[in-house]
Amino acid sequence: MNPELELQEQNGPIKALKDGPFGSAIKINQGQWLSIPREKIGPLNIHGQDAEVTVVAWIHRNKTSYWQAIAGVWDETRGKRQYCLFLNATKQTDFRTMTRTPSKDRFQGHVSSIGGKTPGEVACITYATSGEKVPMGEWECLAMTYDGQEVRLYLNGRLSEAEGMNPFPYPTGLFDGGKEGADFTVGSVHVAGKPGNFLGATLGGLAVFDRALTADEIASLPK
Repeated sequence: MNPELELQEQNGPIKALKDGPFGSAIKINQGQWLSIPREKIGPLNIHGQDAEVTVVAWIHRNKTSYWQAIAGVWDETRGKRQYCLFLNATKQTDFRTMTRTPSKDRFQGHVSSIGGKTPGEVACITYATSGEKVPMGEWECLAMTYDGQEVRLYLNGRLSEAEGMNPFPYPTGLFDGGKEGADFTVGSVHVAGKPGNFLGATLGGLAVFDRALTADEIASLPK
């Protein structure tokens, strides 16, 4: 991430720890989050028909609540969705039928080219879901890539395949939220009129790229 991009703590100071894969981490209590205002997100405003993005997070999961937002540009309240890495959605989407089935303890890579709900649905359901579960109490490297054609999810450097769900085809690009689009947030997204979908985890690292890293590049990242 560009060092000039400064994340701002929300809802109280966030505790720093001497821990994690890089020797430091932050403990995000549920109800806390970090953000960069829309006007300052700069290169994180990834959008367009040919847009590509990679989000990588090193997390130590400690809460079992559903729909935990890890990081992205994603405002559900105002229909300003672009991309976001999520943890523990209650449902998973099969791209072949666009039907949803129950899910638990997996992670998701969300993308949207329209900003709002998927037509005919109660929410945006265009997201990949990992084949593997994310364990509690261990450091894990979660990564999503989007190359303009499909979303891919990797757990600890390896593609976490799931038939019909990962990879997830999506050839329509990412929504342009314009000047009034979403903030970049870590640990929460705006939903139902207020911040929500809070993360319950220790965060040991976060990286965002404006291109889709290759499988070899993902495999070479620290575990």
